[in-house]
Amino acid sequence: MRNHSNERRMMDDIKKYMQQVGQQARAASRLMAQADTNAKNRALENIATAILLNSIKLLAENARDVAAAKTNGLDAASIDRLTLTEKTVKGMAEGLRQIAALPDPIGEISDMKYRPSGIQVGKMRVPLGVIGIIYESRPNVTADAAGLCLKSGNAAILRGGSEAIHSNQAIAACVYQGLREAGLPETAVQVVSTTDRAAVGELITMKDYVDVIVPRGGKSLIARISEEARIPVIKHLDGVCHVYIDDEADLDKAIRIADNAKTHRYGVCNAMETLLVAQGIAAKVLPPLCKIYLDKNVELRGDAAARAIVAQMKAATEEDWRTEYLAPILAVRVVAGLDGAIEHINTYGSQHTDSIVTENYTRAMRFLREVDSSSVMVNASTRFADGFEYGLGAEIGISTDKIHARGPVGLEGLTSQKFIVLGNGQVRS
Repeated sequence: MRNHSNERRMMDDIKKYMQQVGQQARAASRLMAQADTNAKNRALENIATAILLNSIKLLAENARDVAAAKTNGLDAASIDRLTLTEKTVKGMAEGLRQIAALPDPIGEISDMKYRPSGIQVGKMRVPLGVIGIIYESRPNVTADAAGLCLKSGNAAILRGGSEAIHSNQAIAACVYQGLREAGLPETAVQVVSTTDRAAVGELITMKDYVDVIVPRGGKSLIARISEEARIPVIKHLDGVCHVYIDDEADLDKAIRIADNAKTHRYGVCNAMETLLVAQGIAAKVLPPLCKIYLDKNVELRGDAAARAIVAQMKAATEEDWRTEYLAPILAVRVVAGLDGAIEHINTYGSQHTDSIVTENYTRAMRFLREVDSSSVMVNASTRFADGFEYGLGAEIGISTDKIHARGPVGLEGLTSQKFIVLGNGQVRS
């Protein structure tokens, strides 16, 4: 029989712990909103240094998580996202230093205008407050999120997945050290130490302590957070990304871009999942491109026109056009031209990232205007849809929402603006 009294006591303990985390975060957020740029930059540099000095320990702790994940049967895409290497550890440190080098958005005043009354009206950029971030697998998010929240004057509550607990706690120790050495409150970034899923339920309903939630992970996690949260959520559910090869594309450029967009990494949200090809160029580009895919063991699922050109393709279903595979599987469709490509993307896409390959300027501009996605590209791989690549230093996530933040969310996306008014004794008549 289940011991309901023990379960209740455990739930009470989780609630009490999360309330304490929330209270500490709210208090720290007030201090962070006042922190000067130099202190924040020192903390970022200190965290980066600590990560590099402790890289052997970080990799060892990560190896424990990866071994346990394999034992527990975690899928290949999740293990790929979970795994740290010397390169990714250096990348975490580099991302933090990039954030330190970025202008501090807090306190920035813009759009000051005189009104007929003589008052000046403008806007000042301010932190959101306390940001709760819930993520799976990717331990590098611990460093990226801490850095972005810190520089933007926010406090952060980070809840990583149980599969990355040792990695996340090791990175957290570097974060706490960096904050402490810079004279900032350690509680400005708190990494939740329990793997109990009840902690997530508490975090997404703590309206008194948390101002916004950012979920990063699989569709089921994000859907659950979006449904149950009582706090605003910055999110994207799917990364159904497209590359459209126009009939005025440079053939070599098209092959290089479409190869990279799919095969550079499979288990990431900005990987291409559907290839669209104009019928006027399909017979030229599909055979050499699909040979590359097949040599890399990518399973191809095509419509009738694509299969008539490349016989090794399986027949695509209606569901394939809507699927984020996160795996070596690619849907391929031949379209009449630009209109057909735009129609397909706006019907089946997830408003994440879509790219056109063309040498026709007018078509490129139409694609940019008419494709309704958070990142739209011309002659570039969808893999560039990333805060680091966009010069944001790092990203807190990618938003496909249209309100507040859209696309990779960096420093500015973690702030808001308030109206400010400068007067000289004016009263309203």
